Order: sequence, then C-alpha cells, then structure tokens
Amino acid sequence: MDELITRIKGTSYGDAISKVTKPYSSAKIEMALRDRQADMHYKMMQAAGGSNVLFAYYLKFVLQNLKIILKGKILGRSQAEIESSVNLHAMELIRERDIVVKALIARDVEEAVTTLKGIGIGEEVERAFSLYHEKKQIQILDLYFDKFFYENLNHVAKTSTDFNLHTLCVTEIDYYNMLCVLRGKFWNLDENQIQDLIIPGASGSSKEILTRMISSDSIKSALNELASTKYRSLIPQEESAIDAISQFERAFEMYVYKTMQSQFSKMFGFSTVVAIVRLIEYEVRNLSAIAFAVEQKIPPDTTMSRLVVKEISD
Repeated sequence: MDELITRIKGTSYGDAISKVTKPYSSAKIEMALRDRQADMHYKMMQAAGGSNVLFAYYLKFVLQNLKIILKGKILGRSQAEIESSVNLHAMELIRERDIVVKALIARDVEEAVTTLKGIGIGEEVERAFSLYHEKKQIQILDLYFDKFFYENLNHVAKTSTDFNLHTLCVTEIDYYNMLCVLRGKFWNLDENQIQDLIIPGASGSSKEILTRMISSDSIKSALNELASTKYRSLIPQEESAIDAISQFERAFEMYVYKTMQSQFSKMFGFSTVVAIVRLIEYEVRNLSAIAFAVEQKIPPDTTMSRLVVKEISD
C-alpha cells in the first residue's frame, strides 16, 4: 500500500492522495479519489453555467451515498462502518449534506426510507424496499436508485439540441434498461415488476426490443432479441444465465466507455464535456479497484481483467 500511495502521488491525483493518513487502506484511498472527482465535476458544472445535464450526473454522488446507507442498515452494518463509506464532501459542495446525514443517523432502515420522502425519491425507495423484502435481492435497491438517476438524465437530455449528447445519454439508458430486464428475469420478477423498473420512452428504437426481451422465456432468448440491433456484437455465447448476464454487462460497459472516448474525435462540444466527466468516473473506479486488489493481494492479471480501460487492440 505504501508503494501504491507513492505511485499515485506522481500523478494528477497527487494532492488528493497526499491527504490519506496511515494506516493506509483501500477505503481511505477511494474516499480521497472520490473527493477529487467531486471537486472536478463541481468546477465543470460552474464553468458550464450550472448545466442541468452535468448536475444530473452529479446526482450520482447523492444516490451512491443513499445506496450505501440503506444497504448498510439492511445488512446490519455498524454506524461507524457506514459513515466511513459515505462521501459527505460531494454533498457539501452542493449544500445537500443534511438529507444524507438525516438518513445516516436514522434509527433503522424504515426511518431512513421515510426521511427520503422529503427529496422526491421516497416513493421509489418504498417500492424498492417492498420488492427487496419479497425477493431478498439487495441489488434491487441499486436498480431503483439507478432508475431515479436515469429518469432524470432522460428528462434533461431531451431538452438539449446537441445530437451527440442525446446519443450518449440514450446509450447509457439502453444499458440500464437492458440490464434491468436481464436481472429482473434472473430474479424471477414478473413482467409488471420489470416494466416498473425500466425507463419508458427513452429510445423509440429500443421500445419494441425491450418488450420482446421482457416477454421472452429465458435469459438467452432475451439476449437473442438484440441480434437485429446495434448491440448485436455484445451478445454473449454463455449458456449459464449468470455468466451470460455478467459477460453482457462487461461488454456493454466497454461499449459505453468507447462511446465516451469517441467524443474526442469530434469537434469539441458539450458531449465532450460529459464524456470527460464519465471518463474521470471510470478512472476513479479503476484506481479504487487497484487499491482494493493490492490490499487483498489479488493477482494483477485478475485485477486487469476487471478494469475498464482502453484495450491494446484499440
């Protein structure tokens, strides 16, 4: 960990990582990296005159904190353990610290859910909490928080006249919608429950595809519905449902990553600004994953296979 800290200090993350105190841990490193990510994102929002799209992406910080708090309370984690994973710095920059703190100090998850009704996400969280109790799949909470994020992103993206920006956002929403369908089918959700998770009207060309995916009789059949779309190269050949979903998720994430990278080959526009924000997010995720791998002594080859990075063949 000492060597890792030294190496990161030699990068643009030097100032942020210098604030990490001993004993070093991957959690401390990730928090420092997230602080810098929030600072950069906030500065870009200010420079862009308070862009609604950039603010929509900034909401990820808020929602990630709320995910950590609710899941932590459900799993019975200690208050100190939950607090150590919550990034209040990102909240302080936009003066939204109070709502996160209220959820954090709630006696239990039910009180935390009630607290969130004050910010317009309470109804979604209640539905997520109810479905979690029925299916006992904690990732369901992630999907409902993600739904809130992507619905908002879809709404603000539609107000833009930037075609490239619209393409970026639609690709991300397609990613969310298709994975919702696959995960919903894997968890044996019924068609109405899956429909409740997806973002309607986000992409006209994918509406019929999503409907057929939801109605299909298996994960493999659902994936095969993509054979006539621009995502056909992402269809995995795995027979195992869980492996097929995992491979599809990985392939689609790389597709999104490359779509963000491609914005730099165009005339600089607002889509490029959004791409910068998203690529910084990937960079922080990669560095955090490396820190965890070093701490847990995970082999480098295994770690590299999980990172979202530019492929050598590219």
